[in-house]
Amino acid sequence: MTRRPLGPRPDPLPLSNRLLSFCVQAPAFFAATAFFGSLSLAASLFEKDGKRQHRIAQAWARTSVRVSGCPLTVIGGENLRKHEVAVYACNHLSYMDTPFIFSSLPFQFRIVARHDLWKLPFIGWHLQRSGQVPVNVDNPRASIASLGGAVKTLKSGMPLFIFPEGGRSEDGHLAPFLNGPAFMAIRAQVPIVPMALVGTHELLPIHTGQFYPVPITLAVGEPIETTGYSTRQSDELTARLSDEICRLYYAHSYLQTPAEPSLEAITEIPENAV
Repeated sequence: MTRRPLGPRPDPLPLSNRLLSFCVQAPAFFAATAFFGSLSLAASLFEKDGKRQHRIAQAWARTSVRVSGCPLTVIGGENLRKHEVAVYACNHLSYMDTPFIFSSLPFQFRIVARHDLWKLPFIGWHLQRSGQVPVNVDNPRASIASLGGAVKTLKSGMPLFIFPEGGRSEDGHLAPFLNGPAFMAIRAQVPIVPMALVGTHELLPIHTGQFYPVPITLAVGEPIETTGYSTRQSDELTARLSDEICRLYYAHSYLQTPAEPSLEAITEIPENAV
């Protein structure tokens, strides 16, 4: 495990980190992904509820976290157990966010992700057969229909996880949130739980293939109740969610809160949707 404190990622990386990443970490990560992904696809032939596949995904995640060489600290973990069903929302910094989430959440859940991932060979097959939920963020009308599937999943008793930004951060700061997570939490009348990952941007930022091990923190906030909200208040709930994730993130990051943070909701749901 690394003992270095969280701080800016060196550019370029030290030669030792580059060699370790190219020769050990990256090959081990891709090998683990191929192995556990194949195992999960095979398991999907013999089950319908996805429990075995989720356990395999957690094993892949724990292996990936070990490969990264990063110590993980979970703060506010008690907030993960306050509700049987909720929408769990977290900022998105890196490809490595997913392994840290799967290794940290102590229950079965489904991921809400962009629909175009379902078109990719192998990845799309796994997403489909493991029961993950696609959302079309490019077309507002199609988005309504796809969010309806997410609402049904919540009402069936299955928690959902989502990255509200819709993509990875370019600079380590939070981007504006889509209002889909708030919309589906309100429709299903379940709480939405704010979470912040800190350190994965420095570990493996976007457009980079080299690991730089740093301490990782997952900070979990108090669940935000949706009782009394209507879908017309999706933007209001989204602003509340983004404020809380922003607070959690900058409380544990070396980065400073932007002087004028622009975290207004990106409206993706027509105002007349009910």
